[in-house]
Amino acid sequence: MGRTPSPASGALVRSASLTHFVEVAEQCGLDARALVAEAGLPARCLDDPDLKVPARSVGDLLERAALLGRESAFGLRMAQARRLSNLGPLALLVRDEPTLRDVLDTLLRYIHLHNEALAARLEQVGNLVVVRVELAAEGAGSLRQATELVLGVTFRVLGIFLGAGWRPRLVCFTHRAPASREVHRRLFGGAVEFGHAFNGIVCNASDLDARNPGADPVMARFAKRLLERDVRQAAAMADRVRQLVVLLLPLGYCRVEVVAQHLGVDRRTVARRLAAEGLTFSGLVDALRRDLVRRYLGERARPVADVSSLLGFSAPSAFARWHRQQFGAAASRHRRRAARAARSPR
Repeated sequence: MGRTPSPASGALVRSASLTHFVEVAEQCGLDARALVAEAGLPARCLDDPDLKVPARSVGDLLERAALLGRESAFGLRMAQARRLSNLGPLALLVRDEPTLRDVLDTLLRYIHLHNEALAARLEQVGNLVVVRVELAAEGAGSLRQATELVLGVTFRVLGIFLGAGWRPRLVCFTHRAPASREVHRRLFGGAVEFGHAFNGIVCNASDLDARNPGADPVMARFAKRLLERDVRQAAAMADRVRQLVVLLLPLGYCRVEVVAQHLGVDRRTVARRLAAEGLTFSGLVDALRRDLVRRYLGERARPVADVSSLLGFSAPSAFARWHRQQFGAAASRHRRRAARAARSPR
Protein backbone atom coordinates (compact mmCIF):
# COMPACT_ATOMS: atom_id res chain seq x y z
CA MET A 1 0.00 0.00 0.00
CA GLY A 2 1.19 3.54 -0.76
CA ARG A 3 1.59 6.12 1.94
CA THR A 4 -1.18 8.72 2.33
CA PRO A 5 0.26 12.10 3.30
CA SER A 6 -1.75 15.20 3.89
CA PRO A 7 -2.88 17.05 0.76
CA ALA A 8 -0.55 19.30 -1.15
CA SER A 9 2.34 17.79 0.84
CA GLY A 10 5.22 20.27 0.76
CA ALA A 11 3.33 22.62 -1.61
CA LEU A 12 5.32 25.80 -2.24
CA VAL A 13 4.33 29.29 -3.24
CA ARG A 14 6.40 32.19 -4.55
CA SER A 15 7.00 34.71 -1.80
CA ALA A 16 5.51 37.32 -4.13
CA SER A 17 2.29 36.15 -2.46
CA LEU A 18 3.41 38.24 0.55
CA THR A 19 3.53 41.49 -1.43
CA HIS A 20 2.09 44.31 0.76
CA PHE A 21 2.19 42.11 3.87
CA VAL A 22 4.54 44.55 5.60
CA GLU A 23 2.36 47.58 4.80
CA VAL A 24 -0.90 46.00 5.97
CA ALA A 25 0.75 44.59 9.09
CA GLU A 26 2.13 48.02 10.04
CA GLN A 27 -1.29 49.62 9.47
CA CYS A 28 -2.66 47.07 11.97
CA GLY A 29 0.08 47.89 14.50
CA LEU A 30 2.03 44.65 13.94
CA ASP A 31 5.71 43.84 13.53
CA ALA A 32 5.73 42.10 10.13
CA ARG A 33 9.23 40.67 10.39
CA ALA A 34 8.64 39.28 13.85
CA LEU A 35 5.49 37.52 12.61
CA VAL A 36 7.40 36.07 9.66
CA ALA A 37 10.06 34.71 12.01
CA GLU A 38 7.39 33.18 14.28
CA ALA A 39 5.89 31.45 11.23
CA GLY A 40 9.24 29.82 10.51
CA LEU A 41 9.67 31.68 7.22
CA PRO A 42 13.02 33.17 6.11
CA ALA A 43 13.29 36.94 6.58
CA ARG A 44 14.23 37.45 2.92
CA CYS A 45 10.80 36.19 1.78
CA LEU A 46 9.62 39.78 2.28
CA ASP A 47 12.28 41.08 -0.14
CA ASP A 48 12.77 38.30 -2.71
CA PRO A 49 9.52 37.67 -4.65
CA ASP A 50 10.87 34.54 -6.38
CA LEU A 51 11.78 32.67 -3.21
CA LYS A 52 9.69 29.48 -2.85
CA VAL A 53 8.22 29.07 0.65
CA PRO A 54 5.76 26.55 2.18
CA ALA A 55 2.16 27.43 1.35
CA ARG A 56 1.03 26.14 4.73
CA SER A 57 3.33 28.58 6.55
CA VAL A 58 2.06 31.48 4.47
CA GLY A 59 -1.55 30.53 5.23
CA ASP A 60 -0.80 30.30 8.97
CA LEU A 61 1.04 33.63 8.86
CA LEU A 62 -1.94 35.43 7.32
CA GLU A 63 -4.37 33.92 9.84
CA ARG A 64 -2.12 34.91 12.72
CA ALA A 65 -1.75 38.47 11.42
CA ALA A 66 -5.52 38.81 10.95
CA LEU A 67 -6.13 37.59 14.51
CA LEU A 68 -3.52 39.78 16.21
CA GLY A 69 -4.31 42.81 14.06
CA ARG A 70 -8.06 42.36 14.54
CA GLU A 71 -8.51 42.73 10.79
CA SER A 72 -10.83 40.13 9.29
CA ALA A 73 -10.02 41.38 5.77
CA PHE A 74 -6.22 41.24 6.14
CA GLY A 75 -5.65 39.10 3.03
CA LEU A 76 -8.05 41.17 0.97
CA ARG A 77 -6.29 44.38 1.93
CA MET A 78 -3.03 42.86 0.67
CA ALA A 79 -4.72 42.18 -2.69
CA GLN A 80 -6.07 45.68 -3.28
CA ALA A 81 -2.93 47.10 -4.90
CA ARG A 82 -1.61 43.97 -6.64
CA ARG A 83 -0.11 44.30 -10.12
CA LEU A 84 0.21 41.76 -12.92
CA SER A 85 3.97 41.70 -12.35
CA ASN A 86 3.39 39.91 -9.02
CA LEU A 87 2.84 36.74 -11.08
CA GLY A 88 6.49 36.79 -12.11
CA PRO A 89 7.34 34.92 -15.37
CA LEU A 90 3.67 34.00 -15.80
CA ALA A 91 2.82 37.69 -16.18
CA LEU A 92 4.89 37.83 -19.38
CA LEU A 93 2.61 35.31 -21.07
CA VAL A 94 -0.68 36.55 -19.62
CA ARG A 95 0.08 40.10 -20.70
CA ASP A 96 0.28 39.13 -24.39
CA GLU A 97 -2.74 36.84 -24.78
CA PRO A 98 -5.29 38.10 -27.38
CA THR A 99 -8.49 37.91 -25.27
CA LEU A 100 -9.44 37.74 -21.61
CA ARG A 101 -10.59 34.14 -22.09
CA ASP A 102 -7.10 33.27 -23.34
CA VAL A 103 -5.65 35.15 -20.36
CA LEU A 104 -7.67 33.05 -17.91
CA ASP A 105 -7.04 29.76 -19.70
CA THR A 106 -3.31 30.41 -19.61
CA LEU A 107 -3.37 31.64 -16.03
CA LEU A 108 -5.22 28.56 -14.83
CA ARG A 109 -2.98 26.22 -16.81
CA TYR A 110 0.27 27.54 -15.36
CA ILE A 111 -0.77 28.94 -11.96
CA HIS A 112 0.85 25.99 -10.14
CA LEU A 113 4.23 27.49 -11.10
CA HIS A 114 3.28 30.45 -8.89
CA ASN A 115 1.36 28.59 -6.16
CA GLU A 116 1.44 24.78 -5.90
CA ALA A 117 -1.40 24.72 -3.34
CA LEU A 118 -3.82 26.55 -5.61
CA ALA A 119 -6.31 24.71 -7.80
CA ALA A 120 -8.34 26.78 -10.28
CA ARG A 121 -10.95 26.03 -12.91
CA LEU A 122 -13.03 27.94 -15.46
CA GLU A 123 -16.66 26.81 -15.76
CA GLN A 124 -19.31 28.18 -18.12
CA VAL A 125 -23.04 27.78 -17.51
CA GLY A 126 -25.13 29.47 -20.17
CA ASN A 127 -24.21 33.14 -20.30
CA LEU A 128 -22.27 33.02 -17.04
CA VAL A 129 -18.68 32.03 -16.34
CA VAL A 130 -17.33 30.98 -12.95
CA VAL A 131 -13.64 31.27 -12.06
CA ARG A 132 -13.35 28.75 -9.19
CA VAL A 133 -10.35 28.65 -6.89
CA GLU A 134 -9.57 26.32 -3.99
CA LEU A 135 -6.58 26.02 -1.70
CA ALA A 136 -5.21 22.92 -0.02
CA ALA A 137 -2.13 23.36 2.17
CA GLU A 138 -0.76 20.47 4.22
CA GLY A 139 -2.16 20.38 7.74
CA ALA A 140 -3.41 23.95 7.56
CA GLY A 141 -6.32 25.10 9.66
CA SER A 142 -8.31 28.01 8.33
CA LEU A 143 -7.23 29.35 4.94
CA ARG A 144 -9.74 32.20 4.98
CA GLN A 145 -7.17 34.97 4.55
CA ALA A 146 -5.23 33.14 1.83
CA THR A 147 -8.48 32.39 -0.04
CA GLU A 148 -9.59 36.02 0.09
CA LEU A 149 -6.12 37.09 -1.04
CA VAL A 150 -6.28 34.75 -4.05
CA LEU A 151 -9.76 35.87 -5.07
CA GLY A 152 -8.77 39.50 -4.58
CA VAL A 153 -5.77 39.05 -6.88
CA THR A 154 -7.93 37.22 -9.45
CA PHE A 155 -10.35 40.15 -9.41
CA ARG A 156 -7.46 42.57 -9.89
CA VAL A 157 -6.22 40.60 -12.93
CA LEU A 158 -9.71 40.69 -14.48
CA GLY A 159 -9.94 44.41 -13.78
CA ILE A 160 -6.63 45.08 -15.55
CA PHE A 161 -8.16 43.83 -18.81
CA LEU A 162 -11.78 44.95 -18.28
CA GLY A 163 -11.13 48.38 -16.79
CA ALA A 164 -11.23 49.81 -13.28
CA GLY A 165 -15.02 50.24 -13.36
CA TRP A 166 -15.75 46.56 -14.07
CA ARG A 167 -17.60 44.59 -11.42
CA PRO A 168 -18.38 40.84 -11.34
CA ARG A 169 -21.90 39.44 -11.17
CA LEU A 170 -21.06 37.73 -7.90
CA VAL A 171 -18.10 36.91 -5.66
CA CYS A 172 -18.56 33.73 -3.58
CA PHE A 173 -16.79 32.53 -0.43
CA THR A 174 -17.32 29.26 1.41
CA HIS A 175 -16.51 30.78 4.81
CA ARG A 176 -18.96 32.76 6.90
CA ALA A 177 -19.33 36.52 6.61
CA PRO A 178 -17.09 38.80 8.69
CA ALA A 179 -18.54 41.33 11.12
CA SER A 180 -17.66 44.13 8.69
CA ARG A 181 -17.84 43.82 4.89
CA GLU A 182 -16.51 47.29 4.15
CA VAL A 183 -13.28 46.13 2.47
CA HIS A 184 -15.17 43.50 0.43
CA ARG A 185 -17.64 46.10 -0.84
CA ARG A 186 -14.88 48.57 -1.62
CA LEU A 187 -12.96 46.07 -3.75
CA PHE A 188 -15.70 43.90 -5.31
CA GLY A 189 -18.82 46.06 -5.13
CA GLY A 190 -22.01 44.90 -3.44
CA ALA A 191 -22.36 41.44 -5.00
CA VAL A 192 -20.46 39.42 -2.38
CA GLU A 193 -21.98 36.37 -0.68
CA PHE A 194 -20.66 33.99 1.99
CA GLY A 195 -21.40 30.38 2.91
CA HIS A 196 -21.33 29.16 -0.70
CA ALA A 197 -20.36 25.70 -1.90
CA PHE A 198 -17.29 27.13 -3.68
CA ASN A 199 -14.90 30.07 -3.73
CA GLY A 200 -15.02 31.97 -6.99
CA ILE A 201 -15.96 34.90 -9.17
CA VAL A 202 -19.03 34.86 -11.41
CA CYS A 203 -19.06 37.11 -14.47
CA ASN A 204 -20.74 37.42 -17.87
CA ALA A 205 -19.37 35.12 -20.56
CA SER A 206 -19.28 38.10 -22.90
CA ASP A 207 -16.71 39.75 -20.60
CA LEU A 208 -14.20 37.11 -21.62
CA ASP A 209 -14.39 38.13 -25.28
CA ALA A 210 -12.77 41.48 -24.48
CA ARG A 211 -9.78 42.02 -26.75
CA ASN A 212 -6.36 42.77 -25.33
CA PRO A 213 -5.09 45.74 -27.39
CA GLY A 214 -1.51 45.30 -26.14
CA ALA A 215 -1.19 41.63 -27.09
CA ASP A 216 2.04 40.63 -28.81
CA PRO A 217 1.77 37.10 -30.30
CA VAL A 218 5.54 36.84 -30.82
CA MET A 219 6.24 37.54 -27.16
CA ALA A 220 3.43 35.15 -26.18
CA ARG A 221 5.06 32.28 -28.09
CA PHE A 222 8.44 33.05 -26.56
CA ALA A 223 7.05 33.19 -23.00
CA LYS A 224 5.10 29.96 -23.57
CA ARG A 225 8.26 28.08 -24.56
CA LEU A 226 9.94 29.23 -21.33
CA LEU A 227 6.97 28.20 -19.19
CA GLU A 228 6.60 24.82 -20.91
CA ARG A 229 10.21 24.10 -19.98
CA ASP A 230 9.41 24.87 -16.33
CA VAL A 231 6.29 22.69 -16.48
CA ARG A 232 8.31 19.70 -17.73
CA GLN A 233 10.73 20.16 -14.85
CA ALA A 234 8.02 20.49 -12.19
CA ALA A 235 4.57 19.20 -11.28
CA ALA A 236 4.71 15.69 -9.91
CA MET A 237 1.67 13.57 -10.74
CA ALA A 238 0.49 13.76 -7.10
CA ASP A 239 0.43 17.57 -7.18
CA ARG A 240 -1.54 17.63 -10.44
CA VAL A 241 -4.03 15.06 -9.13
CA ARG A 242 -4.52 17.00 -5.87
CA GLN A 243 -5.36 20.16 -7.78
CA LEU A 244 -8.06 18.32 -9.73
CA VAL A 245 -9.43 16.42 -6.73
CA VAL A 246 -10.00 19.56 -4.68
CA LEU A 247 -12.04 21.00 -7.57
CA LEU A 248 -13.96 17.83 -8.43
CA LEU A 249 -14.96 16.75 -4.90
CA PRO A 250 -17.87 19.20 -4.42
CA LEU A 251 -19.14 18.40 -7.93
CA GLY A 252 -19.42 14.69 -7.11
CA TYR A 253 -17.16 13.75 -10.03
CA CYS A 254 -14.03 12.79 -8.11
CA ARG A 255 -13.21 9.44 -9.71
CA VAL A 256 -9.84 8.33 -10.99
CA GLU A 257 -11.10 7.99 -14.57
CA VAL A 258 -12.42 11.58 -14.53
CA VAL A 259 -9.10 12.88 -13.18
CA ALA A 260 -7.25 10.87 -15.84
CA GLN A 261 -9.44 12.38 -18.54
CA HIS A 262 -8.59 15.89 -17.37
CA LEU A 263 -4.90 15.01 -17.45
CA GLY A 264 -5.15 13.51 -20.94
CA VAL A 265 -4.04 10.01 -19.85
CA ASP A 266 -5.76 6.75 -18.85
CA ARG A 267 -6.45 5.63 -15.28
CA ARG A 268 -3.66 3.05 -15.36
CA THR A 269 -1.14 5.79 -16.09
CA VAL A 270 -2.40 7.81 -13.12
CA ALA A 271 -2.20 4.75 -10.84
CA ARG A 272 1.27 3.81 -12.09
CA ARG A 273 2.76 7.29 -11.68
CA LEU A 274 1.18 7.76 -8.24
CA ALA A 275 2.59 4.38 -7.19
CA ALA A 276 6.04 5.54 -8.32
CA GLU A 277 5.62 8.42 -5.85
CA GLY A 278 4.52 6.01 -3.09
CA LEU A 279 0.83 6.98 -3.29
CA THR A 280 -2.58 5.62 -4.24
CA PHE A 281 -5.51 7.58 -5.65
CA SER A 282 -7.90 6.58 -2.85
CA GLY A 283 -5.31 7.37 -0.19
CA LEU A 284 -4.67 10.79 -1.72
CA VAL A 285 -8.41 11.56 -1.81
CA ASP A 286 -8.84 10.51 1.82
CA ALA A 287 -5.90 12.69 2.88
CA LEU A 288 -7.42 15.69 1.13
CA ARG A 289 -10.80 15.00 2.70
CA ARG A 290 -9.23 14.81 6.16
CA ASP A 291 -7.69 18.24 5.75
CA LEU A 292 -10.83 19.77 4.24
CA VAL A 293 -13.22 18.32 6.84
CA ARG A 294 -11.27 20.03 9.63
CA ARG A 295 -11.69 23.34 7.84
CA TYR A 296 -15.39 22.88 7.02
CA LEU A 297 -16.38 21.65 10.48
CA GLY A 298 -14.61 24.69 11.91
CA GLU A 299 -17.32 26.76 10.18
CA ARG A 300 -19.92 26.23 12.90
CA ALA A 301 -22.78 27.68 10.85
CA ARG A 302 -22.31 25.11 8.06
CA PRO A 303 -24.62 22.07 8.41
CA VAL A 304 -22.95 18.66 8.47
CA ALA A 305 -25.05 17.68 5.43
CA ASP A 306 -23.39 20.51 3.48
CA VAL A 307 -19.96 19.33 4.59
CA SER A 308 -20.84 15.85 3.33
CA SER A 309 -21.74 17.26 -0.08
CA LEU A 310 -18.63 19.44 -0.31
CA LEU A 311 -16.47 16.38 0.31
CA GLY A 312 -18.15 14.50 -2.53
CA PHE A 313 -20.22 11.96 -0.57
CA SER A 314 -23.49 10.81 -2.13
CA ALA A 315 -25.31 10.82 1.23
CA PRO A 316 -24.67 12.04 4.79
CA SER A 317 -24.68 8.41 5.99
CA ALA A 318 -21.69 7.64 3.74
CA PHE A 319 -19.90 10.68 5.13
CA ALA A 320 -20.70 9.60 8.71
CA ARG A 321 -19.19 6.14 8.12
CA TRP A 322 -16.07 7.61 6.50
CA HIS A 323 -15.64 10.12 9.34
CA ARG A 324 -15.80 7.39 12.00
CA GLN A 325 -13.29 5.28 10.06
CA GLN A 326 -10.87 8.19 9.72
CA PHE A 327 -11.21 9.88 13.14
CA GLY A 328 -12.85 7.28 15.38
CA ALA A 329 -15.67 9.67 16.31
CA ALA A 330 -18.78 11.30 14.90
CA ALA A 331 -18.52 14.57 12.99
CA SER A 332 -20.56 16.37 15.67
CA ARG A 333 -17.94 15.47 18.28
CA HIS A 334 -15.19 16.63 15.92
CA ARG A 335 -17.00 19.97 15.54
CA ARG A 336 -17.32 20.46 19.32
CA ARG A 337 -13.59 19.84 19.75
CA ALA A 338 -12.84 22.36 16.97
CA ALA A 339 -15.09 24.94 18.64
CA ARG A 340 -13.32 24.50 21.98
CA ALA A 341 -9.92 24.82 20.29
CA ALA A 342 -11.05 28.02 18.52
CA ARG A 343 -12.05 29.57 21.86
CA SER A 344 -8.74 28.67 23.51
CA PRO A 345 -5.81 31.13 23.37
CA ARG A 346 -3.25 30.21 20.73
